[in-house]
Amino acid sequence: MEKVSIPVVKNVLEAHEKLAIKNREIFDSNGILTLNLMSSPGAGKTSLLEQTIKGLKNQVEIAVIEGDIQSDEDARRIQKRGVQVVQINTGGACHLDGSMIQSALESLDLNPVDLLIIENVGNLVCPAEFNLGEHFKVMLLSVTEGHDKPLKYPLMFQKSSVLLINKIDLLPYIDCDIEKIKSTCKSLNPQIETFEISCKTSEGLENWFNWIINKLNEFKQGTVS
Repeated sequence: MEKVSIPVVKNVLEAHEKLAIKNREIFDSNGILTLNLMSSPGAGKTSLLEQTIKGLKNQVEIAVIEGDIQSDEDARRIQKRGVQVVQINTGGACHLDGSMIQSALESLDLNPVDLLIIENVGNLVCPAEFNLGEHFKVMLLSVTEGHDKPLKYPLMFQKSSVLLINKIDLLPYIDCDIEKIKSTCKSLNPQIETFEISCKTSEGLENWFNWIINKLNEFKQGTVS
């Protein structure tokens, strides 16, 4: 069978990677630890952001980039928390990319920011494939989605440094095996750290906050690559 090269695809991916490198240079030069928060729609990303801002407001200066296909509802929720926020509407695209982030950064005052959290478009496929220049990818999975998602969408879990299992307050009412989620994720990504949380009751959120603080300290010490 004759092999056919596809230079256009290669060029596109290389262009995205160059943008991601430029974004990382901006983050590093401004001393901003950056997280790429990914999940399916409705898993609780915006609720997690609200709780994170509330929990760390006296310790960390946070800014947020909100990614959605349409509307600015999530950005309005975050704005009420008193942090800088920029809305990106992709107009149908199922993920954010480096150029979108670069444009959004122009609307932020980066000087006071310690932590930038990018809320990616709700999707379990595309977001993990695109490097935005972030330091860590964070995956949020709701127990209402079931324990089979890591097997069905492995790339999201393979690429993430942290898995947050949300809505554990609903476990008595649904059929979801958290231990199966954790064991599957460990087989896909032995380095992944997992925290069980509830954004509704605040259970487990302190562990997530501590992870952020530890990574911020490592970042300031130059041990985050």
